[in-house]
Amino acid sequence: MVRYRVLWEAHVRRFQDAHEQYRKGRLTAEEAGDLLGLSARHFRRRCVRYEAEGVEGLRDKRLGRVSNRRSPESELDRMRRLYREEYADFTVKHFHEELRRRHNYTLGYTVTRLALQTSWDVKPAPSRGKHRKKRVRRPMVGMMLMQDGSTHRWIAPLGHDIDLIVTMDDATSWIYSAFFADQEGTMSSLRGLRDTIEAHGLFGSLYTDRGSHYFHTPVAGGAVDKKTLTQVGRALKQLGIRHIPSYTPEGRGRMERVFRTLQQRLVPMLRRAGLLTMETANAYLRDTYVPEHNTQFGKDAAEPGSAFVARPGLALDEVLSLQEDRQVGRNNCVSWFGRDLQIPEQRHRRHYVKAIVCVREYIDGALAIFDGPRCLVRYDAQGVEINEPAPVA
Repeated sequence: MVRYRVLWEAHVRRFQDAHEQYRKGRLTAEEAGDLLGLSARHFRRRCVRYEAEGVEGLRDKRLGRVSNRRSPESELDRMRRLYREEYADFTVKHFHEELRRRHNYTLGYTVTRLALQTSWDVKPAPSRGKHRKKRVRRPMVGMMLMQDGSTHRWIAPLGHDIDLIVTMDDATSWIYSAFFADQEGTMSSLRGLRDTIEAHGLFGSLYTDRGSHYFHTPVAGGAVDKKTLTQVGRALKQLGIRHIPSYTPEGRGRMERVFRTLQQRLVPMLRRAGLLTMETANAYLRDTYVPEHNTQFGKDAAEPGSAFVARPGLALDEVLSLQEDRQVGRNNCVSWFGRDLQIPEQRHRRHYVKAIVCVREYIDGALAIFDGPRCLVRYDAQGVEINEPAPVA
C-alpha cells in the first residue's frame, strides 16, 4: 500500500505539472500527452475530469468493477469439476481440446489455464529459455527416419513399465510406426522397420542412438564400430539404408519431445478408453491415436515429393530377421537358444553333420534353417516343423 501511494502521488504531480503548462499555452495537448504516455484526446478527457472532480477525477473508474467480458463463473466451476473428476492426469492443453470436443466448451485456452492455476488444480509451468534448434530438418519425406524407444508406465493396469517403439520421419515428425513391447531390442527395431517399409517403401537413412542392438561400441561413450554390424545394422546394409549414430542428446531432441507429448497425452487416453492389455493398446495406437497425432502435430515438409522408393521383389521378412550361423551337431540338429532344431532328410545331401548353416528367427517368432540361399526347413513360433517350406524370393 505504501508503494502504491507513493506511485499515485508521483503520477498526480506529473499530471498537474502537464495540466498547468497546457493551460498556460506552453504545451499543446499532443506534447502534454506525450509527457504522460497518453494520446492528445485522452489527455483532454482527463483534464475535463480533473477540473470537474479534482484529484479523484484522475482515478481509473474501472478499478473495483467486474469486467463485462469476464468469463461466467458457473462455466469455470463446471470446467474445474470436469478436470478434477475425469481429466486430472491430462495436460491443460490436452484437457482444453477434450472440453471443446466433448463438452460443448467455448472459453479459450488461456482463460482455462489461468483459472486452473488460480484454484491450484495445476501448477504453473517453470519458465525456461527459448529452445534453439541446431539441426535443420531434412527437406523431403523419406530422406531420414528416426527410431527410438521410451520406457514408461504406459498402461497403468499392467503394474510395470513397458517400452513404446516409435519410427518417425525427420522432415515432418510424422509417426510411421508405434507399438508397445515388453522391452526394446533387436526384434522391436526390425518390426518398426518392417511396418514402415511395407507401408511406404525404402527410405534413405535411419538416425538412432548407440544402443547395443543398433551399434557395436568398443569403448563406452566412444565411436561406433562400423565394420562390426549388429543384426539391425546388417539388415539396413542389405536394404541399402544408411545408418547414422547419434553422439549427443541434443541430436535426438526432436524424438524426445515427441515422447514427452506421448507420455502426457497417450497415457490418459488409454485410461479413458479402458484398455488393459498391450494387444488392445497397440490396436488403439495403430487405428486411432497415431492418425490423430499425425494430423495435429505433423509438419509440412520443406520440399514437395518423396524420397521413398518402391521395393519390387524384395523378400522383406527374410532381410528383417535375426540371422546367425550355427554348426550342425552329429544328430543333424542345430542348437538355438536352448532348443534343438532337427534338420530333416534332404534330397540333395545325405546329412549336414558339422556343416555351417544359417538360422533365421522372424519377427513373429517363426524359425528357418538355410544353407546359402536354400531353405532346408521352417518351424512355427512354437518350434514345430512346417512340412512344406515356402520358397524364398
